[in-house]
Amino acid sequence: MLETDKKVQILDFEKPIYIMQEKIEELKKISMDTNMNYNSEIETLEKQTEEYKKELYENLEPYQKLQIARHPMRPNFYDYINFMTEDFIELHGDREGTDDRAIAGGVARIGGVPVMIIGTVKGKTTKENLECNFGMPQPQGYRKALRLFEHASRFNLPIITLIDTMGAYPGIKAEETGQGIAIAVNLKEMAKLDVPVVSVITGEGCSGGALGLAVSDKVMILEHAYYTVISPEGCASILWRDAAMANKAANALKITGEDLLKFKIVDEVIKEPIGGAHYDPELMAANLKDSLLRALNEFKDMSPNELKNHRYNKFRELGVFAQ
Repeated sequence: MLETDKKVQILDFEKPIYIMQEKIEELKKISMDTNMNYNSEIETLEKQTEEYKKELYENLEPYQKLQIARHPMRPNFYDYINFMTEDFIELHGDREGTDDRAIAGGVARIGGVPVMIIGTVKGKTTKENLECNFGMPQPQGYRKALRLFEHASRFNLPIITLIDTMGAYPGIKAEETGQGIAIAVNLKEMAKLDVPVVSVITGEGCSGGALGLAVSDKVMILEHAYYTVISPEGCASILWRDAAMANKAANALKITGEDLLKFKIVDEVIKEPIGGAHYDPELMAANLKDSLLRALNEFKDMSPNELKNHRYNKFRELGVFAQ
């Protein structure tokens, strides 16, 4: 990754765009300093830059999408809360003594609709990431989420989950305190909830750490996010004993929204601003809000039994099998 200044970070494959933008700024400066008219050249370069950007981001390789999904300035849970909800009240703790900051949630309104919204949390600075364990939940985080799921079901609140995690925390302490059991219980209990559940993969959706919040009536994914059973680096380390083969693994794993939609793993791909969600978080939140409201409207008249049957059938039909 190239770092141009403290505010702007560009990925390696985005370098040509940055070079073209530098040339445009240079021409503008020359035009101002010399009083010579370069408007025609500037307009041509700007048009070429926009066309190149559009073509680049519409034809990204899976590993390039993965890099965008991991961008440090990508909107996180609290960004979406600020941009698309009203009256958010955060609810803390698992009622067993711990408040895992890698998972947050609470009650809010989206477009006037009361909801329970829960998500994994990543930071944008080292300090923030240390506070939320780099978005990797501990068992206590999944138990907090379960408490909020049950609270929502009791009070007939639709549930929204926003997922951006490289996976559940794999440390010894997490295993000692029941990481696998906590995720398994969430899978079981989410399948039985009496209210609509809508999940969105907003960045990284890795392994059981993501699935523990994604047993839903509808699963959506942002255009440049990814959803996978294992990270490409982990897959490459197992198959080829070389994490540098992650690019090849990303292609084989079919981790992008386009492939996941074909396999019925996700139900909708939500368009991102050109360049990724971090280029215009407010627009991204508006697009996400529209998709969420449509999804909630789709399930609002279903009875608890209809919702459970729909959820059961959805997961029974996952995948495409080749003969």
